[in-house]
Amino acid sequence: MNKLGSLAAVVVLALVVFLTSAFVVDQRQFGLVYQFGQIQKVISSPGLHWKVPFVQSVSHLDKRLLTLESQDTEAPMLTAEKQRIVIDWYVRWRITDPRAYVQNVGRTIVDGELQLTRTVRNAFQEEINRHTVKELISTKRDQVMADVKRAVNAAISQGQKPWGVEVVDVRMTRADYAESIIDSVYQRMATDRERVANALRSAGAAEGEKIRADADRQREVLLANAYRDAQKIKGEGDAAANSVYAEVFGQDPQFAQFYRNLRAYTESFDKKSDVMVIDPQSNEFFKAMRSGMAPR
Repeated sequence: MNKLGSLAAVVVLALVVFLTSAFVVDQRQFGLVYQFGQIQKVISSPGLHWKVPFVQSVSHLDKRLLTLESQDTEAPMLTAEKQRIVIDWYVRWRITDPRAYVQNVGRTIVDGELQLTRTVRNAFQEEINRHTVKELISTKRDQVMADVKRAVNAAISQGQKPWGVEVVDVRMTRADYAESIIDSVYQRMATDRERVANALRSAGAAEGEKIRADADRQREVLLANAYRDAQKIKGEGDAAANSVYAEVFGQDPQFAQFYRNLRAYTESFDKKSDVMVIDPQSNEFFKAMRSGMAPR
């Protein structure tokens, strides 16, 4: 029985030693072997590995590509034109040097996320301070994200304490005005639109006045030219008529005189209310009328 008990004790002890010295590293993880608080070995290959029992300990770090998103409590940032905006972003990152990560960042992924959040936010703040809202939303959005990625990688890899981390991608998913100034921004936008509309109306009214003035000028020119041409034609007609009258009346001067008097009387009595006082005894026309014939 003593031999059996001793054998059982040896088996149990061997099992305990095996269980405390063997460990498995997953293909998605790094294995870090510690001894007295110091990293003795970093294991990157998956499988079964060994450590000194009761002296060494093992921890794991994720080697996959990780995603870090901005928090809902992000404070507003100031743009180049001093506008307060809130942005949403996310970062794709991974651990490349577990030893440097543990020594300079922390032993867990959460430690890296906390420090990386501060670094990314500071990089975004510096870039946003140099750009306008329009540039952040449209014209230079890609450039801003690329500059932030470059700044973050420089901050975590340079210096005496590199993080052992690589930032693969930085994306800005939203850029919007801070809620406290949305109403004032909308009001300013409405005012700007109204100002533009008023400017367009004023320009349209001025253009309309210009067109009307030009039309009036052209009308006056056309009327003046028409009147000039009409007077010229009328003058030519009067000259032709006078020439004909002169030729005809030259054949009978007495009839011509009678005709002129008759026209003069006709034009003198243009209206029914017109009255003319004439001495019939001294008037040649009436003398002709009394004689019963026109003077010849």
